[in-house]
Amino acid sequence: MSAADNPAPDLVAHGADLEELSVASDGCTACELYLHATQAVFGSGETGARIMLLGEQPGDEEDRKGAPFVGPAGRVLDEAIAEAGLDRGDIYLSNVVKHFRWKPGPKKRLHQKPSTRHIRACRPWLDAELTLVDPDVVVTLGATATQALLGNEAKVTRDHGQVFDWEDRLVVPTIHPSAVLRGPDSEERRRLRRLLVDDLVFVRERFL
Repeated sequence: MSAADNPAPDLVAHGADLEELSVASDGCTACELYLHATQAVFGSGETGARIMLLGEQPGDEEDRKGAPFVGPAGRVLDEAIAEAGLDRGDIYLSNVVKHFRWKPGPKKRLHQKPSTRHIRACRPWLDAELTLVDPDVVVTLGATATQALLGNEAKVTRDHGQVFDWEDRLVVPTIHPSAVLRGPDSEERRRLRRLLVDDLVFVRERFL
């Protein structure tokens, strides 16, 4: 199974809109992740949104609810967006992988990082979103999304808040909001939250 099995390019070629792509993504079998996920979680937002916020993959709550960034990390992101003075109408939310990769845990399903082949198989969905939304900037949230676009040499800790050229688009890396939740103590969580907000403020001031 590979990106060649992904129907997104044909759908775009035949004029599908974001809603039609979202419905179609739930039937994608381009990699094996669909076998164990509840559903595909497509992006959320409107065509013409000027900023795309791009994460890694849906989490447990996102997989169950069918929408991106609706779990604990999503709540952190919502707060950071508001604090940065961004309008949600200017934002399209998505992930580089649309199905949840997980392993069993004692109480709930635990996140597993998607592999390169999962990212590659799902890439046509991202390309379709970029074609239809056509954002001014893609803000990559965390290492997986950043490296999926900018290559394995990219490092969020070093490159966050900077503008990079990528395939005729502009990319600004920042941390994933889940990093804030994983901070070992309150001081570190505050620092990480400030970093995320500051990077989003930079994006607002530069691109809006």
